Amino acid sequence: MKKGLLILIILSGIFSPVFAKHITGGEMIYDYLGPGATANSKRYKITLRLFRDNNCVGCATMPASVTIAIFNNDNNANISGFKDVSISSTEILPLNALPPCIKNPPTLNYSAGYYTFEVDLPENNAGYTAAYQTCCRIDGIENIPNQVGGTYIANIPGKNSLLSSENDSSPMFFQGISVVCYNKPFTLDFSATDPDRDSLVYYLCDAYDGGDARNAAYTTPAAPPYNPVQYVNGFSSSQPLGALASINKATGIISGIAPDAGKYVVSVCVESYRKGKYISTHRKDFIISVAACDLPGAKLVTPFYINCDSFKVNFTNLIESPLNLTFNWNFGDPASGANNISTLSSPGHIFSDTGVFIVQLIINKGSGCADSATAPVKIYPGFFPAFKQNAPMCKGLPVQFTDLTTARYGVASNWRWDFGDKNISNDTSRLKSPTHIYPKAGSYLATLIVSTDKGCTATLTDTVSIVDKPAFSVSNDTLICVIDTLQLLAKASVPGGSVTWSPNYNINNINSFTPLVSPDVTTVYHVQFKDNFGCEATDSVKVNVVTEVSLQIANDTTICRTDSVTLKLKTDALYFTWAPSETLNNAVAQNPVAYPADPSTTYQVKASISNKCFKTASIIVKTAPYPLANAGADTSVCFGKSASLHASGGSIYSWTPTFFLNNPNISNPISQNPTAKIRYIVTVRDTLGCPKPKTDTMFVTVVKIIADAGPRDTSVVLDQLLQLTATGSTNYLWSPNTWLSSVNIFNPTALPLDNIQYAVRVSDAQGCFGLDTINVKLFKVDPDLYVPTAFSPDGDGINDIFRPIALGIKSIESFRVYNRWGQMVYSTSQIGQGWNGKFGGVDQPAGTFVWYAEATSYKDKKIKKKGTVILIR
Repeated sequence: MKKGLLILIILSGIFSPVFAKHITGGEMIYDYLGPGATANSKRYKITLRLFRDNNCVGCATMPASVTIAIFNNDNNANISGFKDVSISSTEILPLNALPPCIKNPPTLNYSAGYYTFEVDLPENNAGYTAAYQTCCRIDGIENIPNQVGGTYIANIPGKNSLLSSENDSSPMFFQGISVVCYNKPFTLDFSATDPDRDSLVYYLCDAYDGGDARNAAYTTPAAPPYNPVQYVNGFSSSQPLGALASINKATGIISGIAPDAGKYVVSVCVESYRKGKYISTHRKDFIISVAACDLPGAKLVTPFYINCDSFKVNFTNLIESPLNLTFNWNFGDPASGANNISTLSSPGHIFSDTGVFIVQLIINKGSGCADSATAPVKIYPGFFPAFKQNAPMCKGLPVQFTDLTTARYGVASNWRWDFGDKNISNDTSRLKSPTHIYPKAGSYLATLIVSTDKGCTATLTDTVSIVDKPAFSVSNDTLICVIDTLQLLAKASVPGGSVTWSPNYNINNINSFTPLVSPDVTTVYHVQFKDNFGCEATDSVKVNVVTEVSLQIANDTTICRTDSVTLKLKTDALYFTWAPSETLNNAVAQNPVAYPADPSTTYQVKASISNKCFKTASIIVKTAPYPLANAGADTSVCFGKSASLHASGGSIYSWTPTFFLNNPNISNPISQNPTAKIRYIVTVRDTLGCPKPKTDTMFVTVVKIIADAGPRDTSVVLDQLLQLTATGSTNYLWSPNTWLSSVNIFNPTALPLDNIQYAVRVSDAQGCFGLDTINVKLFKVDPDLYVPTAFSPDGDGINDIFRPIALGIKSIESFRVYNRWGQMVYSTSQIGQGWNGKFGGVDQPAGTFVWYAEATSYKDKKIKKKGTVILIR
């Protein structure tokens, strides 16, 4: 049973994703069959057509059945549950004729599966939606994310679209398949036939995703609305094949230049109209295969050419293909002589005169793969489009737009103005030079499309500034002495206009833009400006009148040498002159920054309102040098010892951090028994005048010798030479010297004759040291492996590990443990390692286990042993 279930799971994992990847497109159709079995109901046949690419590798077959649901559009209620509909038939889709001379054509093989059922639908207002949802279109689609699902629907109209006496069957799309070659012209027939002969309008629309469907056997389709697929890589629902392809809304034919090779989801909607009234929208989506095929052809870049700048036009064939072997251009300009003909792939031609010419391109002339294209060419150079407008203008006043277009051939005869005024609906004009009133202030983008009677056309734009009032300003508020005269200045953003000043008090001309005033008391002068169009603005300037200059300067000061200081004034003066200027950043500023270098500098200032009205003052700035902070040299101490610090350079000292210091506020504190390396920073101040401190840094390094004589305990057998190895520093001293080869090296050898403890003193050049010991246990036995007969791995720390005790053993080549079935549960070649009673992380049961060991003694004797051990739980 378990084995069968495992096979089922494996098969499900293999086939489920493949079964899902079968969708190539779909369409759902409804046909009116007649009255339903109940009053006020109609009977419909619902048909789902699913499409499959039979060349798809790894894709599933057409599903044997599908689940379709029907929803009442009045309230989105499911009216008949979820219908399981079996496939009724399949057909191979017809292949349209291949383009002539195609190279490397693809082999297309598509089939359609039909799923049909009948249903009675009571009449309602908004009609019904029949829906099928599934996941996972085929892989590798270029314009939507990989394996997005699909929703296929039929919109059955209700009384909102049809009278009770009217009935409707949906259109059905043409089924033919066409070859599409990448970057080449193509046509795809998405036309439809309507059994009711309704008028049809086509457009490219959103394909729907699969909603919550996670596999092809999804059995609970959701009610509308449905989510569109998210197009990627610059494609969209209206441009699923790129910007060079479009649909004819009257015929349903998609044509243009194909994108790069790949697969593309294309969804087409067709709206049906009866006597001008909209009935319903029918849709089909299909994955178009754009193949890496090629074909020759001629197609000009535009259906007609016009040059209104010069006599030269450059031509090119829009179809690029190595199958285009020859090019024969005729520019329709026989007056140009031999230049009327060209065999270049992308020629340019200078036309001999103005007028209309017919250019023709023939590809592969005289061969069975020839193609041609023609287009008219209009040549009318000397077209200079231009316009002007008199903004900035106040809101509510007319802005005059004037066309300045000139043409050497023909005349400007058509104008289309868009004033960019979204505040109103009638912001356009066909006049040559119209006016427009903007009701609100702001910036507007006005556009003129102007064309001549010869067909020259240009689009011009300009920004129109509309203001609440004209830009107008006067001099800043200012100050004069009672004995002075001052000139005021008024400025407007537009030329012309007039001003009126008030009050008429000690002013020489109230209508001047630059009057002279000499008030003897503080006066506010108001001015009104009016431009030539009637826009008005006002402003004012306050002229403060004083009897003398007020001036206060900061007290004399001392700064640290190389620092700067701001020389501050409290004054009502307007102009300033400082001396000496060499060490100032700005000798005419009110508060300049000084950089004195001498021990003492006197700065003098003249603060004035006018040449007649001023005061002077001075300030002395002294400089003192920074203290010379020195924290002393870095030092080292042995662990447990103290270090003396020595700073100099000032009068006041402060050390940080204060860790281990006996006094952080003296020049020579003691760092008492520091435990690790520490950085000390000393801040030094003096009493010579510089108010700023300086800092310096030193390090105290703590040397801690950690002596290591090797393992705490070791054992040897009689006559076994023991290698001692100590670490920790550079100098070593062992004691006692009994049975040692040397006492002052790190790695002496010993030949003990009894149990003994050796101690080692490890030191460095400074005299820092550390101590450690090693206990040597002497066994007066032969070298051998001594293996216990039982162990109990219960975690109590006693006899938890099963391992051999190696006496006089240089190395263990192998130590292995086997269970009663001969399975090895543990292996090691490391002395001191052993088995913890687990295998594969699992505790092994109590019982008897077999062990085997191979080792080599210190005299190079091979030892092989085996036995049993009891694991106790």
